[in-house]
Amino acid sequence: MALVIEGEERIAAPIAKVWEALNDPEVLKVCIPGCQNLEKTSDNEMAATVVLKIGPIKATFTGAVTLENLKPPHGYTISGEGKGGIAGFAKGGADVTLAEDGPNATVLTYSAKADVGGKIAQLGSRLITSTSKKLAGQFFSTFNETVSKG
Repeated sequence: MALVIEGEERIAAPIAKVWEALNDPEVLKVCIPGCQNLEKTSDNEMAATVVLKIGPIKATFTGAVTLENLKPPHGYTISGEGKGGIAGFAKGGADVTLAEDGPNATVLTYSAKADVGGKIAQLGSRLITSTSKKLAGQFFSTFNETVSKG
């Protein structure tokens, strides 16, 4: 079951600072809902452990996050795939684009795709769609707060 989520955040920080934060595992860890652990394994790969509750199912996903199509400081594609044991799997990615909005502001636009399988996929598309939208919104609004105040 695949879905697409799009959105935009205006961040009160220069584009270079936003780009740096998008590539910082410590910042990403704070912003990813349910993230327990995020460690850099190479220049563009990280290992992640994320605990998520979708409806009645709570699962711990372990997997990898990869940064691709890097175009500093204007954007990249972040993708990840996690396995949650009997709960199933989740994979997805987001194309993230940054545009300057004056010297001290950046507009971040994202288009995210998500796909789930296994027991989670049986929960129904409406619940999965609303949860995915909520998680994406949470990530980008937390990212905005973190970078704006930093």
